Amino acid sequence: MHASLRRALNVAVRWQLIHTNPAALVEPPSLPHAEVRPYSLGEARRFLKAVEGLRLEARWLIGIALGLRQGEVLGLRWEDVDLTAGTLRVRGQLQRDPDTGGLVFVETKTARSRRTLPLPPTVLAALRRHQANQAAERFEAERWADPSLVFATTVGTPVHPRNDYRSFREIIRQAGLRQVRLHDLRHTAASVLLAQGVPARVVMEILGHSQISVTLNIYAHVAPEIAREAASRMEGALWSGE
Repeated sequence: MHASLRRALNVAVRWQLIHTNPAALVEPPSLPHAEVRPYSLGEARRFLKAVEGLRLEARWLIGIALGLRQGEVLGLRWEDVDLTAGTLRVRGQLQRDPDTGGLVFVETKTARSRRTLPLPPTVLAALRRHQANQAAERFEAERWADPSLVFATTVGTPVHPRNDYRSFREIIRQAGLRQVRLHDLRHTAASVLLAQGVPARVVMEILGHSQISVTLNIYAHVAPEIAREAASRMEGALWSGE
């Protein structure tokens, strides 16, 4: 709230409606540090096993393998997916309109959020199966609302984020996995990438973070594991290569 008010009053200063920004004189409140608790590699594999064969299996594979935000996944259109090249383009998202309560498609907030990602072979195969299954559903349906949506309901309408969240909670409940936030799938993707030695700069690009400091600050818990791997590699390079 403080940040929003400060930005708004900065506009008033530029428009010469006021001389100074009073919000800039206020000491902003400190934000509590939210601990990131992503799934471990073993838990991530259990999650993948739990979603295997589901109607929207590809949706969950994208969430945990590429770390897309919920709105980015639900806002995907087939024109954003190149099944031949094996890439996925993020350029918009599905959001709830605070004024009307309905669902709207909006562009990503920043240029960094707009990105093209290579698809892991398993995710690519799942998307191809999903496309074929959706084509069969569309053929049998009396009316299909939006044929361009990658993930839609059985009548082609957008998947409501609330229903998407409920599905997630039910999946992890039935799988016996610990309850985490839906957003923690994104954190899981980043943690697995970093633990596998993927450079933080590359992880930043995949997640669409605006700055690398955001990536490093959020996933500082992975640092000890990466440091141990670095020590092991240094040992191999300097002393075990003779």
